[in-house]
Amino acid sequence: MAEDVKPTRKNLMQIEERIELSERGHDTLEQKRDGLIMEFMEILDQAQDVRSDLEANYEDAQRSIDMARAMEGDVAVRGAAAALKEHPEITTQSSNIMGVVVPQIESSKVQKNLSERGYGVLGTSARIDEAAEDYEQLLETVILAAEVETAMKKMLDEIEKTKRRVNALEFKLLPELRENKEYIEQKLEEQEREEIFRMKKIKAKKEEEEKAEREAEREREAEEQLAVTE
Repeated sequence: MAEDVKPTRKNLMQIEERIELSERGHDTLEQKRDGLIMEFMEILDQAQDVRSDLEANYEDAQRSIDMARAMEGDVAVRGAAAALKEHPEITTQSSNIMGVVVPQIESSKVQKNLSERGYGVLGTSARIDEAAEDYEQLLETVILAAEVETAMKKMLDEIEKTKRRVNALEFKLLPELRENKEYIEQKLEEQEREEIFRMKKIKAKKEEEEKAEREAEREREAEEQLAVTE
């Protein structure tokens, strides 16, 4: 409440400094918010592409595995899958986008050649090879999708946080500070007017006293002159 602020020059200067700092902070946060939104839109475009690739790769992988099962049987497919010796490896790092730490997921040993898959080349058909290739590609896309989706969520969370801070400054703190400033300025003006009025009264009273003293002095001089003539 503005009425709770003591209307002094010192408080007025402090509030003016806070307004200046808050306005600069508001501008900085607005720039950050706009920059984050631009970065988010780029990631969103990438995410949409990855989602499309993910759907297409999943359909390809599902079609390949269905064909392999139909042609080779479930036993052969399961046997080829169980023969895998080297499993995919995933490492995570991080990067900084306008103060937001987002993950970078690196994968290795996902896509393999025939000799690295563990099953005998002579004991399987091209159908199983195609299914393996399609699922390896699907896994690569899943890893990329996880990276992009996580980055997008973190960026969105930071955008919402920054928007709340911008709104708090714009619609709460700055209006309150400006209201307090206006209140103090009005009170100081009232005090100044009262002081001017008080000084005028003192001046008028002093002039009256001086006038009375001059009249009294003239009366004394007249009386003395009269006494001399008598």
